[in-house]
Amino acid sequence: MSLARKLSLVLALVLATAVGASIALTLRTSRTYLEEVEQRLNRELADHLVAEEPLLQDGKVDPEALEHLFHMLMVINPRIELYVLDPGGRILAYEAPKGRVDLETVALRPVERFLAGEREPLHGDDPRDPQTPKIFSAAPMKSAAGDLQGYLYVVLTGEQYRSLSDRFAESVALRVGIWAALAIAVFVLLAGVGVFHFLTRPLQRLDRRIAGFRSEQLEGLPATSGGDEVARLEASFDAMALRIAEQVAELEKTDLLRRELVANVSHDLRTPVASLQGYLETLLLKGDRVSASERLAYLEVAHSQSERLGRLVGELFELARLDSGDTAVILEEVSVAELSQDVVQKLEVLARNRQVALVARIDPEAPPVNADVRLLERILENLITNALQHTPAGGRVEVTVRPEDDGARVTVEDSGCGIAEQDIPRIFDRTFRSDVSRSEGAGLGLAIAQRAVELHSSRIDVSSTVGQGTTFSFGLPS
Repeated sequence: MSLARKLSLVLALVLATAVGASIALTLRTSRTYLEEVEQRLNRELADHLVAEEPLLQDGKVDPEALEHLFHMLMVINPRIELYVLDPGGRILAYEAPKGRVDLETVALRPVERFLAGEREPLHGDDPRDPQTPKIFSAAPMKSAAGDLQGYLYVVLTGEQYRSLSDRFAESVALRVGIWAALAIAVFVLLAGVGVFHFLTRPLQRLDRRIAGFRSEQLEGLPATSGGDEVARLEASFDAMALRIAEQVAELEKTDLLRRELVANVSHDLRTPVASLQGYLETLLLKGDRVSASERLAYLEVAHSQSERLGRLVGELFELARLDSGDTAVILEEVSVAELSQDVVQKLEVLARNRQVALVARIDPEAPPVNADVRLLERILENLITNALQHTPAGGRVEVTVRPEDDGARVTVEDSGCGIAEQDIPRIFDRTFRSDVSRSEGAGLGLAIAQRAVELHSSRIDVSSTVGQGTTFSFGLPS
């Protein structure tokens, strides 16, 4: 439910409560006012009746005088009831419309307050309806000697009050007031609904813009639903704040990794650069004093260090290019069996120099795969080179290509030193350098291979046992 509808519903409830309370208060105050007016107008009624017609003679009620007085009053006001009370409030006689009288005694406290002149309206007992006090008029009846003989108690509204429907039907002013209150409430409600919709329109536009932004720019965030605009904006703010916090944490982590990478690469670059510089300076300083054999040895070391430096720079460039997203992956049908055999033959010299047996096991049933030839060759070279570097002399590196359900799988297995279980999740991290690989460079080969495999929508699986060897494998679709 929208915010404007919620506000409109609240306004409707408030107006309904206010109108209902206003009508109830109007009815109650009008009833109280009428009673007050009627009791004030008839305040001296009992005094006049006592003065006009003596009802007690020697403490006894004169029935003829009481009946005559009652019939005279019935002509004026048929709702009046007359009661003659003794000094204690007990009913000695009465004249009223036919019906049962349920009380034998009338409470004198209201009568005493009335005679004391308290403000109207004052309510006293109604002997015919004890549950509903009525307004009244009262006067003391005294003997010629001035002794109190009793009271004349006149109930002014002997009949029960009319129902609300009867009063509504009979009172023009009441009908006009109620209809006016209802009309004002409807007008205020319609005006409030219009104002709420007008005021919440910018909020609705902002809610739609944020929803569009979430769907287009923040696809990972779940869409908010339910609640009004404020609730959805709050949920969107919380989700985006969480995403921003996560991205800031990722940026901080990336920056930390970048600085670690720069430090590691700087260290690895410094070694060949220092070695290359040292040998070249030696040649320059000694000049003709260097024999031909020494000169050749110095130049071979300098050449080796320059090649190492070139490899490091090339790896950095290759990794940066793969991470940049500018690498165009050209997929085509490639015979992974033939390509693996070619890479193995190219690296046989390196394997012989390290005294490691490099073997290729190619299943002739392995189908061609859909891959980028250049990237696939780089993946194979990096994985095999990494295996050779971590396999001691006399060890074995085996490259296997076999068919899978939806393509082919390539496996590179070595009998080297292995990888500790806690280090396996981190070996593709470009900043990770295990103790066994510190002398082999920056360790970017596995990071490059992993990134190249990811560009083929695949991943490299690793299993290893310390002291026994490591296996890398990845699959490609046919």
